[in-house]
Amino acid sequence: MTYWTKAALLMAGLALSACNDRGGFGSDNGYDDASAPGIEDGSASDPSSAAYFQQNVGDRVLFAIDQSTLSEEGRLAVLSQANWLMANPAFTAVIEGHADEQGTREYNLALGARRANAVQELLVSQGVAANRISTVSFGKERPIQVCSEESCYTQNRRAVTVLASGLTG
Repeated sequence: MTYWTKAALLMAGLALSACNDRGGFGSDNGYDDASAPGIEDGSASDPSSAAYFQQNVGDRVLFAIDQSTLSEEGRLAVLSQANWLMANPAFTAVIEGHADEQGTREYNLALGARRANAVQELLVSQGVAANRISTVSFGKERPIQVCSEESCYTQNRRAVTVLASGLTG
């Protein structure tokens, strides 16, 4: 990853962490949040929506083969997720751990669990309440690309943060 890419990701994370409300100017901006121009509730343009999280923050982290350690790029992605989750406390998250089709079912379930746990641990270390995050491993059972080539394997080695609204106890 180049210096400029890292810098851009870091700046995006910092910018997102500075946002507490959609207006950016408190309640004196002349709009209530639901009627702000260009912001449709629940859409990708609504910074407090799951669609925004998925498209703009990013819901997945990729891993190297047989690894559950976050890369620098993965770490920056999870830090952005943590910032968004801190700014949107009404959401809970399930971290799904996935693996490619290589290896046994048992090995890949364990590897998926380690990947999901790595993301969960970083989120919690950044201040996201542990009771808002759970993990599940699908191992190699839910590939997003099905083929026996490295290009497919790379996309299947991932952890995905799936949001749900409503804090559960």
